[in-house]
Amino acid sequence: MSSPPAALRMIEVSGTEALWLLEGSASGRPVYPQRDLTVVRPGRHTWEYGRAMVGTPAPAAAIPVDATYHVDEVREATGTGWSVTVAGPGDVITDPDEAAHYRRTLSDWTHGPHDNLLRPHPRTVSGFRLVRAGA
Repeated sequence: MSSPPAALRMIEVSGTEALWLLEGSASGRPVYPQRDLTVVRPGRHTWEYGRAMVGTPAPAAAIPVDATYHVDEVREATGTGWSVTVAGPGDVITDPDEAAHYRRTLSDWTHGPHDNLLRPHPRTVSGFRLVRAGA
């Protein structure tokens, strides 16, 4: 059973805490424009050397110069959890050795013909905790 909306609130967290939350998770959603639409795709990420590496089923040509990656963990039963969004330029990994390394470290990722690896360089980091109003 979920909590009534009045019993919950969102608390903004620092960029440092937002990155800490992102580091502790493994999946999210790359968000980018494609033609006249905003596309949201599933993605997996790993954290290494203080940076996220995102595996996404997006063709390299579709990944814009500036990309957004969103991660959240919300518990349905309580409505509590957190949400983090990072946005900024990103590099598509083209070096075969580097790509092979990250493909091995991205757990549970099925590689297809359009899978690419993106290294975001966040210009903005925002995050929120979803908590009970009395917390």
